Amino acid sequence: MLIGHGDFGTKSSGVRAKMAERVARDVEAALEAAGIEASVERPWSRVVVRTDRPRDAARVAATLPGVAFARPAVAVDPELDAIRTAVRRLAEAGPHDASETYAVDSDRIGSADAHDFSSRDLDVEAGRIVGEVTGASVDLDDPDRTYRIEAREREAFVSSIRFAGPRGLPVGTQGRVAVLVSGGLDSPVAMWRLLRRGCVTVPVYVDLGEYGGADHRARALEVVRTVAERAPRADLRPRVVDGGELVERIVEGTEHTRMLSLRRAMLAAAEGVAEAVDAHSVATGEALGQKSSQTGWNLATTDAAVSLPVHRPLLTADKLDIVAAARDLGTYTDATLPVGCDRIAPSHPETNATVEEVLAAEPDGLLAAAREAGRSAEIHSP
Repeated sequence: MLIGHGDFGTKSSGVRAKMAERVARDVEAALEAAGIEASVERPWSRVVVRTDRPRDAARVAATLPGVAFARPAVAVDPELDAIRTAVRRLAEAGPHDASETYAVDSDRIGSADAHDFSSRDLDVEAGRIVGEVTGASVDLDDPDRTYRIEAREREAFVSSIRFAGPRGLPVGTQGRVAVLVSGGLDSPVAMWRLLRRGCVTVPVYVDLGEYGGADHRARALEVVRTVAERAPRADLRPRVVDGGELVERIVEGTEHTRMLSLRRAMLAAAEGVAEAVDAHSVATGEALGQKSSQTGWNLATTDAAVSLPVHRPLLTADKLDIVAAARDLGTYTDATLPVGCDRIAPSHPETNATVEEVLAAEPDGLLAAAREAGRSAEIHSP
């Protein structure tokens, strides 16, 4: 199986090599977790995986940040006859019939005298064989199937299937972020998007006490576990903050600005966790205008509660796009389980608050207590 890297191909050779090595080790760990025996090499720009389960391995590898694609391949000597045989083998194995169009994409890589054929020769020969075996038509613009050939100096790789990966950067290259997670649709997707950009995402779940409950907590921990499978070497153990007393104080002391004080307390708790784990920022799954607490004015008011940057990967995302992303990520089913945690919101929440208005109603010392709760958060181990 061949793996192509993600969004770091334009970086310096030294940085590119370090990131490619991270991808290789992440693939190795993910395959081991999946029970797939394999050897993982990085002889050049590609990561090469040798296994007797190449399709299964490709499916696993294609879930990891930093992976642009994974191709199950036949490895042969870099000679024209051997490559012809490999192409015929793949075309006969299918499934590929006359109803599917095809194309051939070949590269001959190495010194000028490394091969006695050109890339054009590979395209012509492979195209002829596939057409002969399948009876299919060629479509160079939008083929149903592309046969890919990479002929290198010591080995050639022939493939007919490509699993698209998430691209991005390998996890661990962009530091830590403390991410507020609730177990709903949004926060796991936000967590995933930050993972995909190379961040180690430290999940922060604020336990709402009697306003949340065991089901609410279990849902949050399960969706985090699902996302964490895509970063097999990173420490993504959730930090569970005891927020029951904080919520009680907010409910007793506030009305229209209640949800804003709750969000501010959650951000402060996340900041406490960030301090404890040396994270450079905090993040949430909020999207602009999605809820009353997420209007532009209210987001500015809640951000004033912390000094660290607050990232919102879903800021401009539509809900339907978030739902689709949750389905792709595998968190949709757990995230939509009914857990009954809707008793905090007031009848008429404020949508255009100022910091002064929120502070006037907010319990004294709330944010300091929330930060301290974050610093002493429980580390949940599966």
